[in-house]
Amino acid sequence: MLTVEFTVAGIPCMGLNGGPVFKHNEAFSFQIATDDQQETDRYWNAIVGNGGEESACGWCKDKWGVSWQITPRVLIVALSVGGDEARRVFHAMMDMKKIDVAAIEAARRG
Repeated sequence: MLTVEFTVAGIPCMGLNGGPVFKHNEAFSFQIATDDQQETDRYWNAIVGNGGEESACGWCKDKWGVSWQITPRVLIVALSVGGDEARRVFHAMMDMKKIDVAAIEAARRG
């Protein structure tokens, strides 16, 4: 196959076979912004629970080695605020694999 079309989380994508010269690496990844812990858990468990592996700070890899970042929107918002709130949230996130929404919200509050 030279190209393949597929859909990820409702988004149409196309993969191009670059041959042996172009190897897959972490320069390509997907990010899924989630609304709550339940949605975060659903995506995380679908990837990690089906032959994938956990990494740090909301990152994981699927069984084919594709990197995914499962990111609750509360984390995105908190990091964009800046200042002490963002620092607290960042430090909390650094100790996580799958993002814990309640812990992020607690770090936001201080």
